Amino acid sequence: MSIETQSRNALREFIDLLSEIDERWSGPEWNLHSPEDVVGSHRALMHILEASLVGFFEQDVAHPDLRRITTPSRKLTGDNPDAVYFDAPLSSRHSYVIHGEMKGATYFSLTLEEGTAEGGMATSTAGVINDLDMDIDGNGSFTLYLGGEQRERNWLALSPDVSRLTTRHYFENSESAALDPHLEPRMRIECLDGGDAPPPPDDASVAAGIRRVANVVRSRTLDMPPLANSEPPPFLALTPNEFPAPVRPGDFGFAAFDAHYSMAPYFINADEALVIRGRWPECSFGNVCLWNRFQQTLDYRNRRVSLNRAQTTAEEDGSFRIVLAHNDPGVPNWIDTEGNLFGLVFWRFFVVEGEVETPRCEVVKLESLS
Repeated sequence: MSIETQSRNALREFIDLLSEIDERWSGPEWNLHSPEDVVGSHRALMHILEASLVGFFEQDVAHPDLRRITTPSRKLTGDNPDAVYFDAPLSSRHSYVIHGEMKGATYFSLTLEEGTAEGGMATSTAGVINDLDMDIDGNGSFTLYLGGEQRERNWLALSPDVSRLTTRHYFENSESAALDPHLEPRMRIECLDGGDAPPPPDDASVAAGIRRVANVVRSRTLDMPPLANSEPPPFLALTPNEFPAPVRPGDFGFAAFDAHYSMAPYFINADEALVIRGRWPECSFGNVCLWNRFQQTLDYRNRRVSLNRAQTTAEEDGSFRIVLAHNDPGVPNWIDTEGNLFGLVFWRFFVVEGEVETPRCEVVKLESLS
């Protein structure tokens, strides 16, 4: 007879959840109809599981630490080759101080989120501050305060329902910042009124951690309906090869409040290419990257699957021509699809000045580009 504990019950519930995800999310109900689709879903599930264990299994709002959300081998929720993200749990019952550094980033922000306390997706944005609104010293170091007594600079109030923070460092370098360990910023958070050391783990806390992990996994699988079956946000188009006008996301959960986004699926046959024309706006950061259907970036370790402004070769008039193709057409600004006929294209523009031109698409025969 097994010893019954809360943790064992929670683990059994989690095993049942994984079985349900395999049966439903990795199948026709989520428009997956091929062995390759199923394999991709299982890979995405493993990345989600890793991130949930790193970020949510053991957390304490009175003794938090900042942990990196995505890495080149941990891809989820629309990761980015040009960015380094951290997050940490919070509560309005406490106040905090964060010590960090820019590390050469062209853009930094800290976003407060609601709805994530038990592992769910963020329901709304509760506050944001970026580097333009902060005092930063000559070495790129800064101090931010969260909650507690109001301060004139480098401070954000904590709403009653705040539960997590996300930091974003974006870089416009010739090589992917997410691959360079020397570019990972040093970030530290301290709870100013956390009290004594927390008690050691016990049955209840381990069970609670397992259930948070399960909630993270569920929220990013079964609780996310297929794109074609849900009302998309205003920055997402469902028609392939046609981008919506870039817009700010408002308080959409997990979005950056001061960004403009535009996203659409692409579809090109093996002998075709997608030619995208446009112009980078005046902004703190801009890039475009390819995701698979599970919102994971393609392989940026070994392929060019994204372009930022520093990586883009401009036309004589300052515009760009970017080419998505399954094979190198021998032209500038090629983005490698890894041979995927279908995927997602996502544009990010931060702290925009003026208008943002909507990128225009044309499907052409690959041989016409040579």
